[in-house]
Amino acid sequence: LVAALENVQDPGNVGTIIRTAEGAGASVILGDGCADVFSPKAVRSTMGSLFRVPIVFENDLTEAVKKLKALGVKVYAAHLAAEKYYDELDYSEGTAFLVGNEGNGLSKELADEADMVLKIPMEGKLESLNAAVAASILMYTVHSKRKGSKF
Repeated sequence: LVAALENVQDPGNVGTIIRTAEGAGASVILGDGCADVFSPKAVRSTMGSLFRVPIVFENDLTEAVKKLKALGVKVYAAHLAAEKYYDELDYSEGTAFLVGNEGNGLSKELADEADMVLKIPMEGKLESLNAAVAASILMYTVHSKRKGSKF
């Protein structure tokens, strides 16, 4: 289970995603443009998970996605334009989620590399969720499905 981040610029979001990754049993790939994971705010947000979660720093996320796919990992892009909902999938195989920038989401180029785009259903008039919240929902869904439980 992998969370791959593209241009996630808020250090609190990056730290929270790393912290959640530990709880969900995931690794993290930080692409170029992400906040500095060693900034004080990011370090505090990880609550120590920074030292326990496998983190890969990748300049070219497109290349990283190709490597993941070559290893048999199914790559999903979290994207508002998706038609399929995240909770409709199985996730029994290796899984990676692409999570994009807080304001702009994923770049089209990276989203196009995914095996599938998916979305989180939302009520009300909001346009999107916080990057850390979205990543957390996705990672814990996989964790839950693999453990055979529902939350």
